[in-house]
Amino acid sequence: MPGQQRALSCDVLVVGSGAGGLSTAITARKCGLDVIIIEKDEYFGGTTAFSGGVLWIPGNRHARDAGVADSRDAARTYLKHETGNHFDDAAIDAFLDVGPRMLDFFEKETEAKFVLSAYPDYHPGVEGGAPSGRSVTAAPYDARALGEEIRRLRPPLETITFIGMMFNSSNDELKHFFRVTSSITSAIYVAKRLASHLKDLAVYRRGVKITSGNALAARLAKSVFDLGIPLLTGTPAQRLISENGAITGAVVRDENGEYRITAHRAVVLASGGFPHDQARIARAYPHLARGGEHLSPTPAANTGDGIRMAEELGGSCDIRFTSAAAWMPVSRVPLGNRTGVFPHLVDRYKPGVIAVNRQGRRFTNESNSYHDVGAAMIADGAASKETAAWLICDHATIRKYGLGYAKPAPLPVGIFVRNGYLKRGATLRDLARATGIDADGLERTVREYNEGAVRGVDREFGRGTTAFNRYLGDAENKPNPNVAAIGAGPYYALKIIMGDLGTFDGLSTDTVGRVVRRDGTAITGLYAVGNDRASIMGGNYPGAGITLGPIMTFGYITGRHLAGQQA
Repeated sequence: MPGQQRALSCDVLVVGSGAGGLSTAITARKCGLDVIIIEKDEYFGGTTAFSGGVLWIPGNRHARDAGVADSRDAARTYLKHETGNHFDDAAIDAFLDVGPRMLDFFEKETEAKFVLSAYPDYHPGVEGGAPSGRSVTAAPYDARALGEEIRRLRPPLETITFIGMMFNSSNDELKHFFRVTSSITSAIYVAKRLASHLKDLAVYRRGVKITSGNALAARLAKSVFDLGIPLLTGTPAQRLISENGAITGAVVRDENGEYRITAHRAVVLASGGFPHDQARIARAYPHLARGGEHLSPTPAANTGDGIRMAEELGGSCDIRFTSAAAWMPVSRVPLGNRTGVFPHLVDRYKPGVIAVNRQGRRFTNESNSYHDVGAAMIADGAASKETAAWLICDHATIRKYGLGYAKPAPLPVGIFVRNGYLKRGATLRDLARATGIDADGLERTVREYNEGAVRGVDREFGRGTTAFNRYLGDAENKPNPNVAAIGAGPYYALKIIMGDLGTFDGLSTDTVGRVVRRDGTAITGLYAVGNDRASIMGGNYPGAGITLGPIMTFGYITGRHLAGQQA
């Protein structure tokens, strides 16, 4: 077989197997083109398989069916405010017009299925912002439908599962785990769920009841396999082939060496952006430029290969956005002889948890989006080398909600103190000594915060005053789901640093995805989708799914354009 693969040909060669690459490949194949997908990593799914699997699609059918009021004009107005000077009329209009049709296409023609999410826009108070209805989430999936290909599906991010178990997007399942020691019903549910999961681990060496982005990647990949599209993992592109000014394929490499894949129509770059291109992010990320730390939970294979190859042939990837990536506060998790990365998606929203800097001061609304909190961390650290913060809470809070990788009761917390993941102090001053935080500043901050928090009020940053803040808080905590006083010790602290969920800056393209030179001319036969293409959001993060929504929409647009069809 390897000898037969030394020269392949197709209409379209797709470089990368995240949602951008898979959606482009599926669309092109459905339009009658011959497609090959190559993937550098041993797994398919890209960053999508680690993600929440949420798509931001204003005007989607699920919202209409649920009677959620919205309008295209409102969404456009919102995006105009959110993207500022980077507002691209043609790209935004294409996204708003085609996004709902793209969603309908994938639900009708492929394995992809979505459910309406209750996520509000991240800035619902901005003109055009919506309290709900614009985000949809990939429906859960039984990965056994992939057959033997299940072994090549990227596992979910280890640190946000429980022994590899993924949970439904609703909180109902998690509540059973939280109540396992206090409810017979929950105890029975958890016992059955664990037994089923352990059986799956024994048979498949992974969980098979998958959700979020792992489900989206699996659903799209199943459609790829059903369509007979070759998906070659462990096959990185080495360089693009240019003949007479046009891209005609690529030289790729597998375990048996290099060979050529000819693409009669185009090569589509979908290799995941540049979150692990150390030289580029050192220039693009301000906290790295001044000597700070960065730890990305995205796949390590996302080293900017597609962007580099395009640049060698005249493409451009300028660092144009103030935020070059989707910022995500993360923590380092000791996992024996290696380090895991925990993205702080939920704990910051819980009442009784605050974030402080080295001076012991709060610097932002902790219940804002991860991107906004990350931007606030970067701004707060502008005058110093370190860009970091500490999440602080009392004992009752950590046992109720957990903190980062440390799970709530009944799971033990002491192990995380012993391995250094958490710091603990009997008093706030003890905690300050353990962390290097200014003790007077920490005591003053907690005292001033508690004065309002006992009444459910955040006097400094207005935490819990937006629909988005409240969405991920604790609805049972009255009167504010995001605010509670910090009570008696012992106290806990967890250091968070900067990470990202993928890059926003990318190759300059036209609306249909053709890579363009600095003079605005297109490179014949070369396209970019996914995070290899510059985001239409201008470095901002307006709502849940603003990465995957446009990625799949423009993948659909590009796939149809390659076949000579308008989207």
